[in-house]
Amino acid sequence: MEKPTLSIIVPSYNEEETLELFVDEVNAQTLDLPLDKTFYFINDGSSDRTLDVIKSLCKKHSNIKYISFSRNFGKEAALLAGLRVATGDYVTVMDADLQDPPHMLNEMYAKILEGYDIVGTRRISRKDEPFIRSLFAKTFYKIINKISSTQMVDGARDYRLMTRQVVDSILELPEHNRFSKGLFSWVGYDVTYLEYKNVGRVAGKTSWSFWGLLHYSIDGIINFSDAPLSLATFIGLISFLISVLMSLFYTLKTLLWGEVVQGFPTLIILILMLGGLQLLSLGIIGKYLSKVFLETKQRPNYFIKEDNIEK
Repeated sequence: MEKPTLSIIVPSYNEEETLELFVDEVNAQTLDLPLDKTFYFINDGSSDRTLDVIKSLCKKHSNIKYISFSRNFGKEAALLAGLRVATGDYVTVMDADLQDPPHMLNEMYAKILEGYDIVGTRRISRKDEPFIRSLFAKTFYKIINKISSTQMVDGARDYRLMTRQVVDSILELPEHNRFSKGLFSWVGYDVTYLEYKNVGRVAGKTSWSFWGLLHYSIDGIINFSDAPLSLATFIGLISFLISVLMSLFYTLKTLLWGEVVQGFPTLIILILMLGGLQLLSLGIIGKYLSKVFLETKQRPNYFIKEDNIEK
């Protein structure tokens, strides 16, 4: 009887120092895992020797596949490409820097056998992470879980083990603007999470900057909530009511007490207030319109320059 199969998707961007360590560690930590493993490395337009290292690994290991993009399309595109080519009965997504502990795959599979469809992981500490990044991450989860009907677990990683049914469901979602943490939650199914303490990179430097993560967070909010649009409407309504109340106040003040209203300062204040609120509202609406614009263009999420995937 053939063993069930496991596809390991590894988005890789400038990870030349970590790839060999990653493969060795995963193999060492999953010796007792009763699954036939296949690695799928997605080279996301790396500027270092990542692709050369992957090709070298392919010569050493028959169970390593790769896709190399024509340029850097981002982690979301790499995840999608991996999910599309993965053929395993079970699929997991891992980072090559070993911040996703490979030994947890054994426990994750045990949970799958208990009947869960998705076994995710979440960090319960952010040791060695900059304070400002940790603060913004916690704030993001608080905001998104208040304004979105799709709940996202604080500290959840992309690292998770999924059944084939779950992966097929995710692949049915056609949107170009993807936020995988939200999509993993949106499809539903029976989910459980395993907790672990933060683990530092085994080598190299992260490719995520603070501003990159902030932009990614904004995308997540826009993709999974229309609350900012409601906020823009509310701001417009409040601004209108304030202007009406101020008009009544100054009119009554002039009629009852005969005081002359100094027009210039009042006018400047109103212009600045209303102008700022209008720009804020237009910015929020524009962000949503830009997402619609990108969807209507229907551009591919990525282009593959080369691969060793059997067609």
